[in-house]
Amino acid sequence: MDLSSLKSKTPRKKHKRIGRGGKRGTTSGSGTKGQKSRAGASVRPGFRGGDNRIWQLFPKQRGATKKHGNKSPHKKHRFFSVKNTTAFELKLRALDVFKDGETVSLATLIEKGLAPQGTTRVKILSTGDIKRKLMTSGVMLSAAAKKKIEDAGGTVGL
Repeated sequence: MDLSSLKSKTPRKKHKRIGRGGKRGTTSGSGTKGQKSRAGASVRPGFRGGDNRIWQLFPKQRGATKKHGNKSPHKKHRFFSVKNTTAFELKLRALDVFKDGETVSLATLIEKGLAPQGTTRVKILSTGDIKRKLMTSGVMLSAAAKKKIEDAGGTVGL
């Protein structure tokens, strides 16, 4: 037995060829006249005979839209911009990278990679514990974090 001797149990069904004379007759199942009865006929999806497409009939959404390739806001909203005014939050246990007696400030936090570049305000929260004596300046502290730093022997500045 080899591949060339294999045969199907059921013969292949021939597809019906219409529009070539014979039993199907003149219109060959395409109906009479009209765009869809012509040779090579096809109608685009959504085409309604020259009328508006259905999705063009619905009302458009209002508000700021962005055109393709344009990164600027819509001119209606050019005088208003959303600014991130919340402070960057940092957990107290992250300050373990500092040595005893070092100052924790915005610049040193950015330098050590604890706060992202361009950060203008940092708030230290009381999550975790601290065992080093640190001095803070120029950062905001939660009340509990302030108490923990002072209990460890550190000082809190403005």
